[in-house]
Amino acid sequence: MEKEKISNNELHAIGINDVETMVNFSRVANGLLKHNVMGKSEILANLEALIDDPMPYALKKGGKFKNLAEDVIAMRKEGKFVKQERSNFKLKEEVAEFPVWGLEHIEVGALAQMRTAVQLPISVAGALMPDAHQGYGLPIGGVLATTANAIIPFAVGVDIACRMCLSIFDLPAETVDTEKDKLKNILVDNTYFGMGCTTKSYFDSSLFDSKTWNETKLIRTLKDKAYAQLGTSGTGNHFVEWGELTIAEGALDGIPAGKYLALLSHSGSRGFGGAVADHYSKIAMVKTKLPSEAKHLAWLDLDKDEGQEYWIAMNLAGEYASANHHEIHNKIARALGINPLTRIENHHNFAWKEQLADGTEVMVHRKGATPAGEGVLGIIPGSMSTPGFLVRGKGNATSINSASHGAGRLMSRSAAFKTLDKKLIAANLVEKRITLMGSDVDEAPMAYKDIHAVMAAQNDLVDVLAKFEPRIVRMANPKEKPED
Repeated sequence: MEKEKISNNELHAIGINDVETMVNFSRVANGLLKHNVMGKSEILANLEALIDDPMPYALKKGGKFKNLAEDVIAMRKEGKFVKQERSNFKLKEEVAEFPVWGLEHIEVGALAQMRTAVQLPISVAGALMPDAHQGYGLPIGGVLATTANAIIPFAVGVDIACRMCLSIFDLPAETVDTEKDKLKNILVDNTYFGMGCTTKSYFDSSLFDSKTWNETKLIRTLKDKAYAQLGTSGTGNHFVEWGELTIAEGALDGIPAGKYLALLSHSGSRGFGGAVADHYSKIAMVKTKLPSEAKHLAWLDLDKDEGQEYWIAMNLAGEYASANHHEIHNKIARALGINPLTRIENHHNFAWKEQLADGTEVMVHRKGATPAGEGVLGIIPGSMSTPGFLVRGKGNATSINSASHGAGRLMSRSAAFKTLDKKLIAANLVEKRITLMGSDVDEAPMAYKDIHAVMAAQNDLVDVLAKFEPRIVRMANPKEKPED
């Protein structure tokens, strides 16, 4: 595996333009990185500060950046060093109004983050879903439309293209009880969880024939990791589970009303998406200077190289996340010996080029929000012991054609560990007839909002077509650090 490096694009982003200076900065920066003198973000922060004011670095005896600082000072005296202007943006003074669904369910911190987001100079419209809670930059459950050529990595999210996928089988729902051991073993044999988790056999790896994997250096360096993790799931709230799906009359074309065995999964683009998010969010925060309360909302310009690179990588992460779910569902269907009647899926943690009702072209960021345009199908899960819902979007323009992506956390992971009783959690699972493999206290049903209240708060956004009751649930082992 290729070692981490500081790229020329990252150096260019902090204001270095000419080739000779780029070579010198790269040599020093990557030398410090190679010998573990300091981390990548710390090196870039120092280089950025040095460009703004080289004198303190030049005066420091034995400093790691002393020679670079002296070179910058000398070049400035000769008029040779032309620093790239970095944008320093102010927020709009007035806070634009934005609609909020389920206000009574939403913490103050999430509301404050959304208020900051709509004050960005690039913001066009915003909306907050009833499952919203605090995150980095944009709250989870936040929807933000920006000008069409701007994209915010932290408003997409760390787990790019995290998504839901549902397979419906022509088997009675009672199969989850009558064939419980078989279904449990199928999950054990065909699902893999955890950070760095990999597989060695594939159902369909044709996505890796795409030329897009050669588009940028970062994508090329991550291809092998993505390939090794195809068909695996992350930690935290990622799951694969069997359940009972109750479909309403006339809800789905070609599928009669009734109760069916169904498979539901939740995970994203794994280490590939995480590395892309980390790389480009750092570049955005260096490139676009914002007040401290908005620093995680820094954006990239799609008219420039780094913006185009992120756009390509984000969309590839979306294709990869979908292929990842298909791999899981196809392997399980093969083990079950029956193909599904249909498969339904949707992204969240993504950005789409769309138009508002008035025709304005925008970039819509849905961080933990489900696309809910008119007629668009989506899946909104609850928790390991509460139902999820198959929904059809109503195309509500004020929500920017969006809905919640789940129940949403009621408490932080640390608060869950401190306050929840393991005996009560176990009793809840027994009462709801849940067979659980993996997970920990931080994913207990009590750590989440009431999914029924969340759904009631958005009945003007989606129609419910079917209800999914989880019964056999597999998640990462408790020792795994959450990455969702």
